[in-house]
Amino acid sequence: MRLRTVLATFTACLAAATCLAAAGPANAQRNRADGACSPSVSLDRFSDALDKTSYDGTFVGNLSALAVDLPHSRLRSSGGTPVASLAALSDRSSLLRLDPRTLRPTGVVPLADENGAALDSEGLVVDRDGTLLITSETEPSVRRHSPSGAILDRLPVPDPLRVAPAGRAVTNGTFEGLTLLPGGRTLLASMEYALSGDSAGTVRFQTWTRRHGDFVLGAQYAYRADAGLGVPEVQATPDGRLLVLERGFTAGVGNTVRLYLADPRRATDTSGVGNLTGQDGVRPIAKTLLADLVTCPARGATAKQPQPNPLLDNIEGMVITGRSKGALKVLLVSDDNQNAAQTTRFHSLRVRL
Repeated sequence: MRLRTVLATFTACLAAATCLAAAGPANAQRNRADGACSPSVSLDRFSDALDKTSYDGTFVGNLSALAVDLPHSRLRSSGGTPVASLAALSDRSSLLRLDPRTLRPTGVVPLADENGAALDSEGLVVDRDGTLLITSETEPSVRRHSPSGAILDRLPVPDPLRVAPAGRAVTNGTFEGLTLLPGGRTLLASMEYALSGDSAGTVRFQTWTRRHGDFVLGAQYAYRADAGLGVPEVQATPDGRLLVLERGFTAGVGNTVRLYLADPRRATDTSGVGNLTGQDGVRPIAKTLLADLVTCPARGATAKQPQPNPLLDNIEGMVITGRSKGALKVLLVSDDNQNAAQTTRFHSLRVRL
């Protein structure tokens, strides 16, 4: 009940944020009054408020992951109700805490590896005790950090998932998404691209199981992304299924971003399978398209480079913030790569499963 209460409060605060953009001119395809992207997904609003800003000497951008930061919800509303904060992970080795009302930064946590070097930090989970689970796609790795950023330990990673030559993963194509399944016992990380030797587009989802307070290696699953797309983010739904972002980029055209509902419950455990070829009898994770975000209303958004819909950018982070009228409230954020041609943009969606 406490989780639901805090998430509901966070969602209400987010909806009230004054920085959110208003709808643009009417357009039959992209500016429908209901904001529908598809029968399952609607766009409520978007915000560019943090684009090309700084906080306490840290550039606010390069955002790769989002999480509801419940253990650090010390802020109180006027009625005394705890208000959840939002954690936003930069892939330039820092974590920002954001105010739920305005999305403005309220704190920054520097991150580093065991030798003090910067992390290519991509996936984020705020665990129930306040510790931060953060992936780096350099090795790849999953580290546990204290709320202040200190390293507590590292989770084991199967050798094939390591970047070549140590393993079979491609550089800049490893752990991008991270999520904790309902109940808190299973952690899941999504690879962005296929391993060498696996068929194109077949990426692996690795799990860990919590035992006596530690995470040990669990099952692994195959997920088949659409042609030319990778998996930048994954989030567990309350019923144990997964929201999966698929994303790609074509120069001169722009981004493709699709949202899928995936169900790993009948998928084959591929932890002992050498090469995933499509002819190996492996049952991949089943998936259903919820929306191709090119069909969302533009809402007056503008793009700094060619895009099939000016609302789109390099969307990379995703978090479920609560429920509203039978739908999940889902927040997306784009990674601007600290590039003048890209935008740090938040997208607020309603997703019906």
